Amino acid sequence: MKKIGLTGSIAVGKSFVCRVLRELGCHVLDADLTSREVVAKGTVGLAAIVSEFGESVLAEGGELDRKELGSIVFADKEKREILNSIVHPLVIEAQDKWIRNIETEDPDGIAIIDAALMIESGGYKRFNKLIVVWCESAIQLDRLMRRDGLSEPDAKTRIAAQMPQDEKKRFADYLIDTSGGFETTKAQTSEIVRRLKALK
Repeated sequence: MKKIGLTGSIAVGKSFVCRVLRELGCHVLDADLTSREVVAKGTVGLAAIVSEFGESVLAEGGELDRKELGSIVFADKEKREILNSIVHPLVIEAQDKWIRNIETEDPDGIAIIDAALMIESGGYKRFNKLIVVWCESAIQLDRLMRRDGLSEPDAKTRIAAQMPQDEKKRFADYLIDTSGGFETTKAQTSEIVRRLKALK
């Protein structure tokens, strides 16, 4: 089975690319979903976050208030690193378990893990190939402001909190540029799947 990493910065179109990959028969695990699961109510992940950041990061129902936690860590590199040190090992453990299951079900398949911080965490080294999704900076800013209802300064802060796109691209085996919209993105994704299937 081929194990592929997929990454890219905030609001560059990773979700759409993942949808296309699924349509093309790949197995895709969304790291955002995994990172939600490992800090769900009652998990050791959530307990560790509360112990580190305090009760203020809990919503009324006892689950994680992601917006509150985001406002704490996005502006503070040290706190962001503490959060990542709690969440990343749990996410990697869950991803590895998922990969083992897929390998049993479909030994000749393509398993793709989608994770925003794959390069920063070093997690990309576990994969045979790395796909980096990117788009022009002005398009990314516009998409993020519209998607999350953010002001321009807030959106820029969130983008600046991540590794620059140009740096991420240097790690890529394959690049997908989503600047041109859905059809060109779909065509690039299809071509990469064709190449992955051809890999020995």
